[in-house]
Amino acid sequence: MKTLALTVFMLCASSMASAMEMAGMLMDDKGMIMNANSDRLPRDCTAISEIVDITIRAGQQHAQKFTGKMYAFDQQEWNVKPCAKINITFINDDQIRHQLMIHGLPGYLYPDGMLHLELYGQGQLQASLIVPSLKKTYLVHCELPQHMEKGMKAQLKVDGGNGDLPSIPGLTAPVKTDIYQVDWSSLTTAILILCVLVGCVIPFIILLNAQRIKDLIKKRWSSLIHKQKKTVE
Repeated sequence: MKTLALTVFMLCASSMASAMEMAGMLMDDKGMIMNANSDRLPRDCTAISEIVDITIRAGQQHAQKFTGKMYAFDQQEWNVKPCAKINITFINDDQIRHQLMIHGLPGYLYPDGMLHLELYGQGQLQASLIVPSLKKTYLVHCELPQHMEKGMKAQLKVDGGNGDLPSIPGLTAPVKTDIYQVDWSSLTTAILILCVLVGCVIPFIILLNAQRIKDLIKKRWSSLIHKQKKTVE
């Protein structure tokens, strides 16, 4: 009885895996790929114009160059020719889940108009797509809650694109600028006033005592030279 149940389970699992693969989905315990396309040409393409290999890394460390951001890709923009085949290597440098999604692709080739790569933790995936000949800018982002808002957003331009997308870290202005509130307590106010006073007073003191400081440095330098001469003798 146990053998029969195990056989049925294995057959069902095999059928489900085949169904997912037929539906354009590949999944294992590390991640998932949906709607990859390595050979089907868009209707407006007669041939592949170029083959482009792109490595895209995702993680917190790539957001450090952007003020106020928590997650990011290591690059924020890519340019390819019309009808290019793009081989993507997607690397997750974090121990948390990240996605790489490209939106706006033709639905007859890419269900829901998207390519989807997802890693549940550190690791990498590889997938390909072929872009149409249309001059267009495609959104590249992570669709997990708040990941895009916190910096994981980029753009893929075909033939130079048809403009820039907003809120691309380091490239374009945000739709809504982040505002960081300061808790103005009596302590923080006092520290600010102290910093301003110190910043103003120190240069003023240096200017007033410029000659004295110059003479002191000259005296110390002469004393050092004299000691070195005596050591040599």
